[in-house]
Amino acid sequence: MPAGSQTLRGKASFYSKKATGARTASGERLHHDSLTCAHRTYPFGTILKVTNLRNGLTVNVRVTDRGPFGRGRIIDLSYAAAKALGMLSQGVAMVEVQKVVRGIPYREEEPETGLPDFEFDINQIGNNFITEWHQTEMKEALRPAGKVTKRNAIKLKKKATTVRKESETH
Repeated sequence: MPAGSQTLRGKASFYSKKATGARTASGERLHHDSLTCAHRTYPFGTILKVTNLRNGLTVNVRVTDRGPFGRGRIIDLSYAAAKALGMLSQGVAMVEVQKVVRGIPYREEEPETGLPDFEFDINQIGNNFITEWHQTEMKEALRPAGKVTKRNAIKLKKKATTVRKESETH
């Protein structure tokens, strides 16, 4: 989008209803009944007026996600916004997008804090974790019976063999 430009024209697409519940880049959950959108550059919370250039229908939407990543698209709309624009049957429509209000983001970005540098051996940490986890798993294999029996010993041996093979492959 050109610097200082408040109006943009291009193709719009929309999220399917199946996307309901997915987390957006802003942290909000997507809902097909909400009037929201994804845009590559506008800040989260910005209100955009979207006009379907084919039929003249308009809707105001709030930026909650990043995208679209489809070739040639300038905005992804929620299902409800696409319905309001009368574009459900086409799937993609030529639209005009205008910034109405720069909104307040759903979640403020965390200020960057300087974290201390750490040096550690990830292999050793991983091996310690796996060893502790395997020991817990083997204890659990015996727990249901409550006493040592031949059956539990066989069960434990199988579990230990499986765990050992898994750890050797990783």
